[in-house]
Amino acid sequence: MKRVAVAVEGETEEELVKQLLSPHLADQGILVDPIKPWSRGGNINVDRLAPHMAKLSWNYDAVTSLVDFYRFGRLEPGETVDDLTARIDAAIGNHSRREPRATPQFAYVQQYELEALLFSDPSSFGVIAGLPASAVESLGQIAAGFGTPEDINDGDTTAPSKRVERCFKDHGMKYEKRLHGPAIANAIGLVRIREECPRFDGWVARLEAL
Repeated sequence: MKRVAVAVEGETEEELVKQLLSPHLADQGILVDPIKPWSRGGNINVDRLAPHMAKLSWNYDAVTSLVDFYRFGRLEPGETVDDLTARIDAAIGNHSRREPRATPQFAYVQQYELEALLFSDPSSFGVIAGLPASAVESLGQIAAGFGTPEDINDGDTTAPSKRVERCFKDHGMKYEKRLHGPAIANAIGLVRIREECPRFDGWVARLEAL
C-alpha cells in the first residue's frame, strides 16, 4: 500500500477525500490521508502551503493538495489556476531541495471551488431533506449555463458556493458546507463527477497512477 497525504483547505475537502476518494483509491492500493494544515479553513497561500507539503513528504509516499482557487491568498496579477499550480509546485521544489526526498509532490487547485463538483449532477441536490424541487431546478439551470461545472466562475456573488448558498436561502434553508457538500458528492458518485469535471478527473488519474 502507498500512503498519500492530501493537504486540504478545510473540513469540507477533508470529508470529501474521506468519503469519496478514499474508498476508490484504497481498492487500488493507495491510502489517502487528508490533513488540514491549520485549525481553521481558508487563509491559504503559497508561502504557507508549499513548506507544509514539503515537510509531509518525509512521512508519506506522495503528497498532493486539495485547495480552492477562489479566495486563494496572495494571487499574482492575472494569475490563472494553472499558473498558481505551477507556482506552488516550484515552491515545493525549492523547499525539497533543501531537504532532499524522492517523493512525488504535486499541487492540485480546484477551479474555481470545491462546490463546482456538486453541479456535475444538480438533481443530486435532492438528497438534502427539505430542499424543494424548485431549488433543484434552479441549480440545474445554473449548471446548464456553463460548458463544465468547473467553468462556474469565481467571485463574491458568482462562485459555486455563493450560488448554492443563495439558492438555499431563497428557499428558506441554509447551506451547510461540511454536511451537505459531501452528502451531495456521494449521491452523485465519483464516476459522474470525473465525467463532468476534466481537471478533477486528471488529478484523480494522477493519484491512481501512483
